[in-house]
Amino acid sequence: MNGSARAVGRGLLFISPWLAGFCGLTLGPALLSAWYSLTDTTLLDPPVYTGLSNFRRMWSDSLFWIALRNTLVFAAMNSIGVTAGSLGVAVLLHRAPARVAALARAVIFLPTVVPVVTACACWMWVFNPRFGILNSALTAAGATGGPDWLGDSRFALASLGFMSVWVIGSPLLVAGAALREVPRSLLEAAAIDGLGSGGRLWHVTLPAISPALMFNGLMALIWSLQLFGPPLIMTRGGPEHATLSYSMYVYLCAFSYGDMGYACALAWVQLALTLALSAAVLVVGGRFVRYRTT
Repeated sequence: MNGSARAVGRGLLFISPWLAGFCGLTLGPALLSAWYSLTDTTLLDPPVYTGLSNFRRMWSDSLFWIALRNTLVFAAMNSIGVTAGSLGVAVLLHRAPARVAALARAVIFLPTVVPVVTACACWMWVFNPRFGILNSALTAAGATGGPDWLGDSRFALASLGFMSVWVIGSPLLVAGAALREVPRSLLEAAAIDGLGSGGRLWHVTLPAISPALMFNGLMALIWSLQLFGPPLIMTRGGPEHATLSYSMYVYLCAFSYGDMGYACALAWVQLALTLALSAAVLVVGGRFVRYRTT
């Protein structure tokens, strides 16, 4: 027993730097924000306990509902676009020569390591209504001119969703690795049964890689629910709050409006929403995912 206790003590000693960092930088601030969510505070004055008033206030806050709607719409676009896009590119590269596929994967992965500010600056030029590449391409194709992608409330959020699909490097690697693990015997049996390439993809390949697809979709969902940098840099939440994201609204309440208590309450609602949607994806997706037993 003493030896076991000493082993536990040595283990705790080895992980003590991580424990100190976790308690000081994660657990402590989380508990403090939970307390602030029940108060009225600006962090400059002593907090005043107000109970659940910050949470009740959300029901009548129009900006809260706008930010929530924008974030959910963006999450749907991003999750579907990233999952489907990474799958399509992975299938094409799976059939390409090895050297070509390796080079393409490296090029496609590059946007993942590009800083957010740099990427947003480049995309702002792409979406520029007068000199942007996108509108120039539309003009060259015979169109009379493209819209103001980021300045028109009808297109701004969709433009951010289109931009987000650019970063598919990580899910592409996951999907590509899953494709390489599909048993060749199943594909050969399906070919013998008369299935074409499309039939083998639908009835064999997709069920075999469904765990990887659900993982990609779940990760894309969690990331998109935290959307912050692109709308802050590119549109400032406009026009007409069309790109105001939930995380951006939390930031504005905390550091622009000085309402830290309300911002903490919003953050806890965001956490609950993320957990609920993730659980829903796992439950619903679990009905379609097929795991290998051997």
